Amino acid sequence: MRDAAQTLRADIDRCLDRSLDALLPTAPGRLVEAMRYSLLAPGKRLRPMLVVLACRAAGGDPSAAIHAGCAVEMIHTYSLIHDDLPAMDDDDLRRGIPTCHRKFGEAMGILAGDALLTLAFETLASSYPPKIASVCIKELAVGAGASGMVGGQVLDLAAEGRIEGIAVPRTLDDLEKIHLGKTGGLYRASLRMGLAVARADTENGIPESLTIAFDRFSRGFGLAFQIADDLLDVESSSELEGKRVGKDAARGKLTFPGLMGIDASRTLAANLYREAIDSLAGIGPLAEPLAELARQRIRG
Repeated sequence: MRDAAQTLRADIDRCLDRSLDALLPTAPGRLVEAMRYSLLAPGKRLRPMLVVLACRAAGGDPSAAIHAGCAVEMIHTYSLIHDDLPAMDDDDLRRGIPTCHRKFGEAMGILAGDALLTLAFETLASSYPPKIASVCIKELAVGAGASGMVGGQVLDLAAEGRIEGIAVPRTLDDLEKIHLGKTGGLYRASLRMGLAVARADTENGIPESLTIAFDRFSRGFGLAFQIADDLLDVESSSELEGKRVGKDAARGKLTFPGLMGIDASRTLAANLYREAIDSLAGIGPLAEPLAELARQRIRG
């Protein structure tokens, strides 16, 4: 599985690179340089991998889902660029290199994020037949928008007391709601987009049983991933993570370790990954690579 994952990541990176190259004849070179700097920085590529593996689990051609996976990675990278800005998390380091706005300036950082956001939807519209493209565009818009990633980010900032007019989230239920949007929104969209690429053009459409299974997987996987990320901020180092750590407690951020403690958080993350794996039990062998991705997270 490890070799297969490395091959898949390389395929995704090549697709991302080609997408940026296609912009060069018409877009300002410095803008494309800033986009490439962040988009192709070293990363796990988990979200595009989920798109591809979900497509495979649903009986589709995994290679057909690469462009949809790239669209999700573009959205994810835009969100990181904007999260790092002074008005948000004000970070200097991301993926082991200076953040986009530190390298290219704040204005270019904002615009590089804007360009990646819109390129994601252009990629979907130009890579798939209208029926598949429309489903993927809707899923990605919902996962990334006010009811998903952006809405979750708003609640996260409210928990830090940085946004007025919103009740301050304080409980475990509040925290889950934040991350089902902020982190889980894109995971859910990734699974559903992979399913759409695999099944949207079939005569009977997308089976409800697969949608339910993938939604359950994305919920468990997304929450577990966020808990693990919270734990890394407490226990790891900037050198290992490629970004500043220890910042959550300093800001009074609402986190799983802060509410539950480290040991309980670690146990909950492992249980959520197992729930994600169990949700795929009825799909069969085609879902095994997707389940293995969650097993790898349990093993660390």
